[in-house]
Amino acid sequence: MEKVYLDNTAATPLLPEVREAMMPYLGDVFGNPQSLHDWGDGAREALEGAREQVVGLIGARADELIFTGSGTESNNLAVKGLALAAQNRGKHVVVSAVEHFSVLHSARTLAKWGFEVSEVPVDKYGMVDPDDVRRSLRDDTVLVSIMHANGEVGTIQPLNDIAAITVERKIHLHTDAVATVGNMPIKVTDLGVDALSLAANQFYGPKGVGALWVRKGVRIMPLLDGGIQEGGRRAGTENVPAIVGMGKAAQLAVRDMADRSRRLMALRDRLLKELPAGVAHVVVTGHPRNRLPGHASFGVEFIEGEAMLMLLNSKGIAVSSGSACTSRALKASHVLIAMGLSHETAQGSILFTLGIDNTDQDIDYVVEMMPPIVDRLRQMSPLYSRFMKGKGGN
Repeated sequence: MEKVYLDNTAATPLLPEVREAMMPYLGDVFGNPQSLHDWGDGAREALEGAREQVVGLIGARADELIFTGSGTESNNLAVKGLALAAQNRGKHVVVSAVEHFSVLHSARTLAKWGFEVSEVPVDKYGMVDPDDVRRSLRDDTVLVSIMHANGEVGTIQPLNDIAAITVERKIHLHTDAVATVGNMPIKVTDLGVDALSLAANQFYGPKGVGALWVRKGVRIMPLLDGGIQEGGRRAGTENVPAIVGMGKAAQLAVRDMADRSRRLMALRDRLLKELPAGVAHVVVTGHPRNRLPGHASFGVEFIEGEAMLMLLNSKGIAVSSGSACTSRALKASHVLIAMGLSHETAQGSILFTLGIDNTDQDIDYVVEMMPPIVDRLRQMSPLYSRFMKGKGGN
């Protein structure tokens, strides 16, 4: 049986060069970066070397980067930390309706702490209208958080246009760029944001390590009480092996990103074209063009996404049915509902995210396997049976 991995938004494979770079820090170079002796010196030099590599990926300064344990932690630190640091100026926060739960739930926590939160809607492609952001702003707004691209439907947001609005109003703008950093060129100075979240497992680095870039001069309140690590902004002993791996993955992304993107866009476009052509009642979700390079997402009508996942897995194909943080919830995606899809179509969501190991043969195999799987499930679907009867079918 063929094995085809198409769930790279959940986790990318660790590159051999990254694993090799990490190994010394899992063995002989085990010191604490805060220690004032030779063992600590080696760890500290590795930590700061990785920091330089990561900021090289996003065009930032080393002293602006805070290492964290994940993209989720970075989003929590950004949303809560920036809002709390600015609460003497106001207690109103704006987010989009399609943010990752680490942003939405952080905003809801702020609401419990006395803040007010406004959610801006999206269009049928999952895109935020900058004018909606402008209309949502108030005199007491202190933070706007709009993701750079959506991991479920791939849509890239008009962040520069949104940043022009927040800069004019002197309001901090955070972006969850976990889905984009390492997969498409990003320079924080060009985006116009004040804070940006990223995670290593999205660009072939290790899981369990992320970072938050915060523009110099922007105040942020730490969420963890403890030591002075990360410039006093994130307490706790740094995960040196993972951070070294993140640095190496960032360095490789700078070198290889253009070639990776070209390959993935070609494979993505094949899926976006050939899957709906081969299976009736399949709709592409997300923007048809302005989307992540390796991202193809669909709503398959009359069946549930989880059933498709299991049958595809039985054929050796790994995919997802939305965000890895919600795929086991068995609920319709909040992203797809915000885009105006019906609950029935949203329940049939399926997401293919391509990576560096994928080939044209993988696409051939998926396009071959999908029609009989969908047909099998629809034969058991009461929704499909009612639909066919309404059309005069048997």
